[in-house]
This record gives sequence, structure tokens and C-alpha cells, in this order.
Amino acid sequence: MEEENPQTNLLGVTQIPATCMGMHIRRASRIITQVYDNALRPVGLVLNQFTLLVSIYLVESTPITRLAQELFTDQTTLTRNLNLLEKRGLVAIAPGEDRRVKLVSLTSEGKAVLTEAIPLWEQAQTEVMQHFGEDSWQSLLTLLSEVKTVG
Repeated sequence: MEEENPQTNLLGVTQIPATCMGMHIRRASRIITQVYDNALRPVGLVLNQFTLLVSIYLVESTPITRLAQELFTDQTTLTRNLNLLEKRGLVAIAPGEDRRVKLVSLTSEGKAVLTEAIPLWEQAQTEVMQHFGEDSWQSLLTLLSEVKTVG
């Protein structure tokens, strides 16, 4: 039996950095996240926490499982992030009518922090939008919305 040369499988590796959508999206995500994280620092939030607070505010009180589906994240990661917000007093996690279901909602402190964070987010949003320009911004949003259909 002929042994496969491991180098044969590596011939196309040089093309990966230029063509891999996963690498480009991860890098872009880290760069954009840093802009928003820096903007939200005065209220002690990072972008991930801010988006959780916004999502919870918009749905009011919702089961954690449903929130995980809406955010395209696994329930374990979401629960870990929610627990951090709960420790800060920004969200409340309580049993639903069915004791197996846990409901998450914003506390009054969570609403107050979100209110403080909105202008900081708006600053970061404006900065990023201006960097891209209106047409590129709209194109990028459209393309990113289509990503949901990949999986």
C-alpha cells in the first residue's frame, strides 16, 4: 500500500489566508468588536453584553432557550454570559410557569446601564459607518444578513 505524502495535502494552504471566508469574518469581527468594546468601556460593558441587554430589552421577558435561538448561540454560552450580567444586577433569571423553563429579563439597573450605553454605542456606530461610507455600509449589512442562510 502506497503511503500518502502529507505535503500533498498542504499544496493549497497558501491560498487559505486570501480566500477563507471564515478567517476574514473572524478577523473583521474582532476588529469591529474592539471599536464597540472601547466605546462601551465607560459603562463596564463589552459588545457581547450590550447586545444581550438590547435583545432582552426588545423581547422583555423570554425563555433562555428562545433567546439562544434568536442570537444563533448555544444555550451553555448564553447562560454563562447571562450569569455574569445577573451577578452585576443587570438581568434577572427566574423560573417560568413550567419550572424547567428559565426566563430572563432586564432589571431596573440593567435598563439604566443600557440607557447610559446607547449614546456610547451610537458614537461607535457612527465611527464605523463613516469609515465605510453609506453604500458600502448598506452592502455589508445586506451580505451579513444573508450569512444566516448558510447554516
